[in-house]
Amino acid sequence: MLVSVAWVFPAMFAGINRVAQARLYGQGPVSARELVWEVGDWMLYGFLTPGVFALSSRLPMTRGKLIPRGALHLVMALLFCVVWATGGKLLDAGLALIVGVDPVATNPGRRVLLDWVSWVFITLPFGVAVYFCMVGIEHAGRYLLEAREREAQVARLSEQLAGARFAALQSRMNPHFLFNTLNTIVVLMRDDDRPAAVRIVERLGDVLRTTLYSHRSQEVTLEAELKLVRQYVAIEEARFSDRLRAEFNVDNSLLSAAVPGFALQHLVENAIRHGIAKRLEAGALTISARRTGDVLELSVTDDGPGFVETHFPEGHGLENTRERLAALYGGKASLVVASKKEGGTVATLSLPYREIAEEQTNESE
Repeated sequence: MLVSVAWVFPAMFAGINRVAQARLYGQGPVSARELVWEVGDWMLYGFLTPGVFALSSRLPMTRGKLIPRGALHLVMALLFCVVWATGGKLLDAGLALIVGVDPVATNPGRRVLLDWVSWVFITLPFGVAVYFCMVGIEHAGRYLLEAREREAQVARLSEQLAGARFAALQSRMNPHFLFNTLNTIVVLMRDDDRPAAVRIVERLGDVLRTTLYSHRSQEVTLEAELKLVRQYVAIEEARFSDRLRAEFNVDNSLLSAAVPGFALQHLVENAIRHGIAKRLEAGALTISARRTGDVLELSVTDDGPGFVETHFPEGHGLENTRERLAALYGGKASLVVASKKEGGTVATLSLPYREIAEEQTNESE
C-alpha cells in the first residue's frame, strides 16, 4: 500500500533529526541503536496503516452514522496508540538485546511498567491525530474512486441511451417500415379515407419527433413511454389493418413509475416484427404493467409462432436493454423473454418501483 510506503519519509527525517539534534547540543555521535529505534518507531505505524485502512473501509463515517462511527474510531485510535507504543518499547528492548544490554537489568521491575505507560501517554496526542489522518486519506481515496466510477457509469449509460435512441430512429427509418407506412397512406387515399391517412401521417410525424427531439433522461415516466408505444402501435395497426389487435392493461396509478427510456418500446417493436408479422391471420398484442410490492413488472405478450419456429435470436435491443438495467439497477432488475406453451412470446421487464415527476421535453430545438 502506497500510504504504508510513504512512512519511509517521516522515518528518514526522524533519523536525520536525531543526528542533527545530537550535533546541535554537542551530545556526540548517535549510536546505531538510537538511530534504528528512531526510524523503526515510525515504520511501525507503516505496518499498522493497512489495519487502519481496513477498519475505515468497514466502518465509514457516513451521514447519519457520523457520531457513533466517530466515537468508535476514537476508541480504535486509542487502541492503535497502545499497540504503537508497545511496539516501540518492544523494538527498543530488542535492539538492547542485540547490542548486548539486558533491558530488564537496566530498567527493572515497576520502572519498566511505568516507562511503558508513560510512553503510551506520550504517543496518544500524535497517534490519535495520525489515526484520523489515515481515516481521512482512506475516505478521500474511496470517494475519489467512487466518483470516477459514477462518471464512467454515467458515460456508459449516456452511450447506451444514445444507442437506444439511434436504434429507435433506425427502426423508424427502416425502408420497409417507411415503405409500408407510405403504402398504407396511399391505400387510404385511394379509398378516399383522407381522415385516416392524415392521422397516419400525423402519428408517423409524432413518432419521429419523439425519437429525434425528445431529450430523454435515462429514466422516464411510464406514461411518457406508453405515449411513444401508442404512437408506434397506431401506425402498425393501420399497416396490418385487422391483423393486429393491441390491448393495454395499465393501471393509471402506475403512470408515474420510472422506467428506462425506449425499453418498453423496443419490446413492443420486437413482438410485432418477430411475432405478429409472422402470422397469416389476426394476432393479438398485450402490453401490461403491474406492481407487486416494490417491483414494477412490464410485460409484452404476442400470440405469434414463438421462438422455435422463428428462431428468435438474442439481440434486437435486448442486450442493450439488459446492460442499461444492470447499470441503472444492478441486480435488482431483469429482462426475461420466453415462449409460451400455447404459442407466442412474452417479454417481462422487472425493475424496482419508484415514482418520478413527469418528463419535461424540449421539442423546439
